[in-house]
Amino acid sequence: MLAAISPPELKQRLDRGDDVVVLDVREPEEVALAQVPGSIHIPLTELPGRLHELDPGREIVVLCHHGIRSANVAAFLAQRDFEHVSNLAGGIDRWSQTVDPGVPRY
Repeated sequence: MLAAISPPELKQRLDRGDDVVVLDVREPEEVALAQVPGSIHIPLTELPGRLHELDPGREIVVLCHHGIRSANVAAFLAQRDFEHVSNLAGGIDRWSQTVDPGVPRY
């Protein structure tokens, strides 16, 4: 079963200073509209060729718009021996609703 984390849980961990990589797999035009501060942006279509940019030993939380693409990416990474991967449940949309209403919804 793929691990998931809620936006409030992720916010709490980031605020605590936990070593968590937030990987945003949305398209550039989506990231231009709304983003989680400090996230790393690698579009889904570019990810296979850019895996070397990620550390398989670090904790990675993957996010997209609603959590569907990111769930697929999290599974993809887990199959490639990334040890600590989870999906941001509800994506940036739920982040905006539950953590930071200043992040625009689209």
